Amino acid sequence: MRKMKFVALVSGGKDSLFALYKASKSMECIGLISICGERESKLLHTQNIELVKHVSDAIGIPLLYFTAKDAKGELDALIHALAKAKEMGADAVVSGALASNYQKKIIDSVAASYNLKHIAPLWHCDLEAYLKELIKEGFEVIFTVVAAEGFDERWLGRALDENALEELKVLNKKYGIHIGGEGGEYESLVLDCPLYKYKIKICESTTHWDGASGWLEIKKVKLERKDS
Repeated sequence: MRKMKFVALVSGGKDSLFALYKASKSMECIGLISICGERESKLLHTQNIELVKHVSDAIGIPLLYFTAKDAKGELDALIHALAKAKEMGADAVVSGALASNYQKKIIDSVAASYNLKHIAPLWHCDLEAYLKELIKEGFEVIFTVVAAEGFDERWLGRALDENALEELKVLNKKYGIHIGGEGGEYESLVLDCPLYKYKIKICESTTHWDGASGWLEIKKVKLERKDS
């Protein structure tokens, strides 16, 4: 029986790459899609999005990269991207959607217009169980944006490990933050995972902090071969 072929919407963050990882266990990924949208996008993860080119190289799967200036441009880019995916022979599109109905409905609609199935492996998952599995499976993830009460500058560049997860749970109880970052509380970057043939190493970065939120500007990275 032929494996389903899919393209994956990726940002370089934990959700999109873990969704790709889960989907790759039973289907064949034939391409990655990334859309560089507006900074405050409700549809897309945008911080350090240009690094997704290195993610593509690390995995060894070709990337379709689009840019957009506003919400309409983001939608147009998604339409063009999924049209191209259909031409490539894709049966489905995979996303890391967690709980955003806005995001899922748009992808559902555009995918359906090209007779593509939208698969969201993490949709309404048990967040704590998901993050524990992410860590257990060897995903090396760092925080690149923090923007919620309870976070401070020390979180920027910090690893998402078991200790960080326990602190996220405390912040959830104290301030009501979403431990998966779905409300924009934080964004992430995957430096290594089982999908990667090469690790991403940050060579140069700058921390920006305004007293209440901040982001890690990653200026230079390199790919390092993993020990076999």
